[in-house]
Amino acid sequence: MTVLPRTAARTDRQRMTRAAWLIGLGIVLLILPRLIYPVLALDILAWGLFAVAFDLLFGFSGLLSFGHAAFWGTSAYVTAFLLSHGQSVPVAMLGGTASALLIAVPIGYLSVRSIGIYFSMITLAFAQMISFVALQWTDVTGGENGLQGFARPSFLGLDFSDSTTRYYFCLVLFAIGFYVAYRTVRSPFGQALQAVRDNEQRAQSIGYNPTRFKFTAFLISAALAGLAGSMFTFAHGVVSLDVLNWRTSGEVVMMTLLGGTTTLFGPVIGAGLVLLLRDTLTTANLPVGIVTGLVFVLVVLFFRRGVVGTVQYWLRRR
Repeated sequence: MTVLPRTAARTDRQRMTRAAWLIGLGIVLLILPRLIYPVLALDILAWGLFAVAFDLLFGFSGLLSFGHAAFWGTSAYVTAFLLSHGQSVPVAMLGGTASALLIAVPIGYLSVRSIGIYFSMITLAFAQMISFVALQWTDVTGGENGLQGFARPSFLGLDFSDSTTRYYFCLVLFAIGFYVAYRTVRSPFGQALQAVRDNEQRAQSIGYNPTRFKFTAFLISAALAGLAGSMFTFAHGVVSLDVLNWRTSGEVVMMTLLGGTTTLFGPVIGAGLVLLLRDTLTTANLPVGIVTGLVFVLVVLFFRRGVVGTVQYWLRRR
């Protein structure tokens, strides 16, 4: 008779913990441009949403993508192209997000039928193909020079020449994207998706279609990654081939693992830690790659659940 009250109490504690993380994250993001310079804060927003999108696919679907830079980079280029042709900021960002979703349809359709390292290699191959197209299609992408110097026209009286204004505008978009990811994983669809991740054969035996669930999660993840890519372009006013480089896909994997998978909050914190560490090391003229790599190795060895995952584990044990 004590099982149900204990279960209910445990559920209440989990809800309170999630609420505490959400409130804490919201407060930090609201005051972030007053703690660090706004452009770095904008990077944390964009990369944080990118990491959340990746966690939706990797943490909750069990699919390790090495090609998520394809969606981030495609959206970044399309957003820059539309802005350079006089489109408003919302239209350009919506177009960038839609382009990421569009290319995700054939990529996801072909890749989700594979598992393990085969899925990872297929996504990486598609990303490299898109990177090559961006390099060669100089009339649209600018090739090695990229796209730069495009205007960010005002919208509803907002002056986007001010970096703080750009930050809070992107914060609204980040909140929308984070809410979509949060509702996805907490919905019946999200619970079924995790069941497919844990045991695909058993999920299929009770009537779920694993391919359909993974394909849908792939599309949602790609759209959120595209939104993050458009935020990145909007923040910097320039886009280059780096957004499509395979290292970009590797960086978002590192951020997600550092913060903690299957948490949603963790990837945002992981992105913030990586970018703040990189900025500090660059200012101090220290080797960024070596120090960041050492930190990542230590986290993987001693904090396998990531920063947020480890904290949540300690709280549950208490």
